[in-house]
Amino acid sequence: MPEGLVLLVNLVRTLVRTVVFLVRNIVPVSIATGLGWLGVRFGWAVPLVVLALVLVGLAVWAGLDRPSFVRYAARPARARWRLVMVYRRDWQPVLVTAGLTKTHKGREYLPSLVRVRCGPTSDRVLVKMLKGQAPDAWERVAPNLAHGFGATLVRVREGDRPGRIWLEFVRKDALAVPIPALPVPDAADVDLRALEIGRTEDGSPWRLRLLGTHVLIAGATGAGKGSVIWSTVRALLPLMLAGLVEVWAVDPKRMELSFGRPLFERYGRYSDDPKGGMVELLEAAAENMNARAEQFAGVTRSFTPTHEHPFRVVIVDELAFLTAYCPERDLRKRAESALAVLTSQGRSVGYCVIGAQQDARKEVNNLRNLFPDRIALRLDEDEQVDMVLGDGARDRGALADQISSVPEIGAGVGFVRLETVPDPVRVRAAYVSDDDIRAMVAFGLPVLDTGEAA
Repeated sequence: MPEGLVLLVNLVRTLVRTVVFLVRNIVPVSIATGLGWLGVRFGWAVPLVVLALVLVGLAVWAGLDRPSFVRYAARPARARWRLVMVYRRDWQPVLVTAGLTKTHKGREYLPSLVRVRCGPTSDRVLVKMLKGQAPDAWERVAPNLAHGFGATLVRVREGDRPGRIWLEFVRKDALAVPIPALPVPDAADVDLRALEIGRTEDGSPWRLRLLGTHVLIAGATGAGKGSVIWSTVRALLPLMLAGLVEVWAVDPKRMELSFGRPLFERYGRYSDDPKGGMVELLEAAAENMNARAEQFAGVTRSFTPTHEHPFRVVIVDELAFLTAYCPERDLRKRAESALAVLTSQGRSVGYCVIGAQQDARKEVNNLRNLFPDRIALRLDEDEQVDMVLGDGARDRGALADQISSVPEIGAGVGFVRLETVPDPVRVRAAYVSDDDIRAMVAFGLPVLDTGEAA
C-alpha cells in the first residue's frame, strides 16, 4: 500500500475516534470547554467561582432532597465514571480472555458497550452482542466476567431488544444482614397482589402476589421457609381481622405454625392431626372451593374478597409429608387429590395454596407445576434449583445452592421466579421472631373478644 494512502487511512481513523470520543463524552467535554473559555476570557478566578457555586448548589440539593439528588446526579455520575474507568478500560482484555470476541480475516470483532446504570449494590451493563451470538455464550462465562471486572457475581438478563443483553454485576451483598419483622400495615394499604414481605437485592420491597396464583416454597432445613410464611401472614393480618381473608393452616411438623394456632382458629382453620384431620381440612377447602365456583359461574370472572366470600389462603408447612411420607397410602392419595383440585382450579375463585417443602424431587411432589410462582431458598444441590424454579434458572443466576447455611447470613434468602417473568430475582424475607408472632396473636384476638362482649 502506498505510504500516502497509509497516512490518509490513519488520519481518517484518528478523526473518527476523536469524533466518537467527543460524542460519548459530550457533557464533560462541554463543561471543560466552557470553563476554559471563561478562564481565557475573564481570568481563572471566574471558573473557580463557578465551580464553587455549582458544588454549593449540589450540596444544598443533596441536603434538601437526597433521593432526587441520588437519582438524577449521583448515580448518573457514578455510572459514567464506572463506564469509563472500569468497564470500557478492561472491556477488550476481559472479553478476549473469556472467549466472547471473534476474529475474521485478521480483524477482531468485539461486542459493544451501550450504557451503564448504577444501583446501590450492583451495576447493570447493556451490551450489544455480536451478530449470531446468543445469551447462553455469556451465561457460560459469567464467573470469568465477575472476576475480570471485580464483581462478586454476574447475571445475564434479556436486553431491551433482540441482540442486546443486560449484564448485572453485583458489587456487594445487600441481603447479608437479617431484616427485622416489617410493621403490620393498615388494612387500606394491603394489596393481595403485592404483599410486602421483605426486600429484593436492589433494596426495593419484595412484594409477593397471592391473589390469582399459588406459591411453592422450597428450601433445606434452616433455610428460612418460616420467615416467608410468617411475613406473609403478618402482611395479611389486617384483612384477617376485617373478615376479608381466612388462613387455613396445615401443620404436619407441629412446630412452625403452632405458634399462631389461636389466630388461625379464629380467622380460619388449623389442623396438625396426622390421622386424617389435615387431609379433611384440605378436602373441606376443595369442597368449599367447588361450591364457590358453582355459585360464581356465569356471574363474574374476577374475584374480589367480601365478608361473604373471603379470600382463603391454604398454608401447608410440609407438602412432602402429605404427598410422599405419610404412612397411610389412602391419606396420601386423598391429600394429593385435594391439593390438585385446589391448585388447578382455586385461584380464579379466591383460593391460594402456599406450600413449603424441603425435598425438591418430583417424586416427592408431582404437583409443583401447578404452582405458578416459586421461591427457592437454600438448596443442597445445584440440580435442585432447576427442579424448583424451572429449566435454566440456575444459568440465569439463581444460585440457591450457594446460599450460606449460617442463619444470620442466609436464612430467608432465596430466589423468586414468577409465572410471567423468566429471570429469577434474589430476595430476603423479613425475620418474624417468636415474640413477634405472640404479639400478632395478642393483636388479633382481643379485637374479636371485644366484639363478642359487645
